[in-house]
Amino acid sequence: MYYQLQRLWTDDQGQDIAEYAVMLAVILVLVVGTVRLIGGNANNAFSATASAIAQ
Repeated sequence: MYYQLQRLWTDDQGQDIAEYAVMLAVILVLVVGTVRLIGGNANNAFSATASAIAQ
């Protein structure tokens, strides 16, 4: 039992997976935030342009 716990504690593979998961989560939060910010501004710009063309 002790040997298995020691092996899990010193195994770096699980740590790498956790680091990649954290990096992926941070990147996804940044991408979603950017898309929502740009999406709202782009919608306003296209609406203004469509209104100007219609008149």
